[in-house]
Amino acid sequence: MKPMEVKSPGNATIGQALQRVRERITAAALRAGRKPEEILLIGATKSVPVEVIKVAIQCGLTDIGENYAQEAWAKFQQIGHQVRWHFIGALQTNKAKVVARFCQTIHSLDRLTLAEELSRRAEQNQRVLECLIEVNLGGEATKSGVDRMGVLSLAEKVAKLPSLRLVGLMTIPPYHPDAEMSRLFYRELRKLRDRIQDQLGLALPHLSMGMSQDFEVAIEEGATMVRIGTALFGPRPVLVKEVPRR
Repeated sequence: MKPMEVKSPGNATIGQALQRVRERITAAALRAGRKPEEILLIGATKSVPVEVIKVAIQCGLTDIGENYAQEAWAKFQQIGHQVRWHFIGALQTNKAKVVARFCQTIHSLDRLTLAEELSRRAEQNQRVLECLIEVNLGGEATKSGVDRMGVLSLAEKVAKLPSLRLVGLMTIPPYHPDAEMSRLFYRELRKLRDRIQDQLGLALPHLSMGMSQDFEVAIEEGATMVRIGTALFGPRPVLVKEVPRR
């Protein structure tokens, strides 16, 4: 079946946008002397309608990342295991039971209580969850993530949990329109990962870093997972946040 013609950035179709992003990933990898197949493209699908995600899957997208547990679960009900599911947003401990049902990789682990709950829920579902520790290198109060001084201790504890497999680190640097401003943060995350590997004797193969505005710089600095939303699906609509119920 031919994919339906859904428009994406610059009036390109989803398929064309996907191809263009893959070409940019390849070029960035080759500039860094890396193999393009080392980098996993994750489509960041927060607020993207299911019908658009299905088109992207038809066009070859294999991995998607969601920011909100309930939204992800609702989409999973319609899409299922056609793709690998990644959770890439800040995760409340009481939502661990949701994502543990179907997500393969959690990119935003930032505290031991969350890790323990994820491990418990994964065990209940007879699963092992891949996890990355999110590091707040910019020290931004509006972003989640453990600070650089707490990563080693958290990694050591997470590595001992029975139903989690720690596979790397993730970061979101302070936003700047100039992608080069992200480079030092990505370089620091790579060096931090390398130190943790050496000190704990752990294999941490993954660095989840880089989004639409700076993923090429991230790849040059060692990213193995890039989380791309706008470059694939266009700007997200501005949504009014629901007032939490008391």
